[in-house]
Amino acid sequence: MPNMQNEKTPMPFQDPTIRSKNFEEVALGYTKEMAIQEANRCLNCKHKPCMNGCPVHVHIPEFIQYLSNDQIDEALHEIKLTNNFPSICGRVCPQESQCEKECVRGIKGEAVAIGRLERFVADHGEDKVTTVKTNGMKVGIIGSGPAGLSCAIDCAKAGFDVTIFEALHASGGVLTYGIPEFRLPKSIVKKEIDALRHYNVKIENNVIIGKIKTIEDLWDEGFKALFIGSGAGLPNFMNIPNENAVGVVSANEYLTRCNLMKAYDDRYDTPIAKPQHTIVVGGGNVAMDAARCARRLGDKVTLVYRRSLDEMPARKEEVEHAMEEGIDFKILTNPVAIEKDENGRVSGMTCVSMELGEPDEKGRRGVTVKENSEFNIACDYVIMAIGTSSNPLLKDSEKKLEVNKRGCIVVNEDQMTSIQSVYAGGDAVSGAATVILAMGAGKKAAESICKELL
Repeated sequence: MPNMQNEKTPMPFQDPTIRSKNFEEVALGYTKEMAIQEANRCLNCKHKPCMNGCPVHVHIPEFIQYLSNDQIDEALHEIKLTNNFPSICGRVCPQESQCEKECVRGIKGEAVAIGRLERFVADHGEDKVTTVKTNGMKVGIIGSGPAGLSCAIDCAKAGFDVTIFEALHASGGVLTYGIPEFRLPKSIVKKEIDALRHYNVKIENNVIIGKIKTIEDLWDEGFKALFIGSGAGLPNFMNIPNENAVGVVSANEYLTRCNLMKAYDDRYDTPIAKPQHTIVVGGGNVAMDAARCARRLGDKVTLVYRRSLDEMPARKEEVEHAMEEGIDFKILTNPVAIEKDENGRVSGMTCVSMELGEPDEKGRRGVTVKENSEFNIACDYVIMAIGTSSNPLLKDSEKKLEVNKRGCIVVNEDQMTSIQSVYAGGDAVSGAATVILAMGAGKKAAESICKELL
């Protein structure tokens, strides 16, 4: 039966007062009844505008139609024709600015909850694994983040002998070290990575390409093409006074300790600060992740952002969840200095108030400092979450690899770098972006590798 209600079927969530003290997944997921109810809101549009909003062009109306008919396995198979990692994308993709933004139901109400339906199908469906005949050619993937995983599985499905080289001791890149357990359980990431082994993809951890091995070494080992998906792991700082005080850390370090090294779990020995008052600087998803982790590990958390809530780049749902969990938002506020005590430890932050100006050519409003608006906030810990740059290790060791002024790898329309048969994609090329955009770049690179070698 068609469901013409204007609002999405509500998602069950952990109670904010409970979840702010644990790292269990916040969104509990639809039941089958909820999923089918929401699927019946889809109009199954012939021109499929939602597909145009998806970076990997998932067959959205088709999978939802299967789901509405209680054909969950068939729905999963339909998704996996273009997206190999739906249980991840269903949780962390910004659907509201991509597929759901284009949904016709959103014109006079709320869009169909495409992401929630994708998550349900991925969590409850079973997809058949097909046997692939190998062609004997070796393809190397540098980095096991979203771009690398996407390129790896598509190359493996095409018959290549694929090896992923990962610098860390655990695979998954930002999916593992960056996104907290309460948003993306690591069991989900592990399940998706383990599925690669069905296609004989090999993963070598603790291998730093650019140090332990060079690109030339990989050619000598018989690889015919390479893909670089090394991410954007170099944190940015503000270069304000006393930013080197004890107790100022990057969001990268903080989240890596918390997520990859499981500092939130008492069974692990990873040290992490548990301060009385943490200030997180930034307004993106990384800032929300850091603030929400700090809230679970510490006492008071304040998020400082120089623009207004309307300009905040983080997902609306993540902002709402952070507010529900008791995080204080100081918008139109910008740090100008860190204060430290006689032992060199953080004791506060000096800030100024900001005013919004006129929109720039991209529609984003500029900001200016209010005169005589300086004030102090007492704190004992600061997390800087103001963006990251491309990992410089590979470009520094491979002089033939062209990069732009931001340090990002330059690629052509086929994702090929300045080195023949070396492709790149994801944050290493674009700078910090979304998981699904990285996956799309990896997918496109795999297509180009197939075009070159087959």
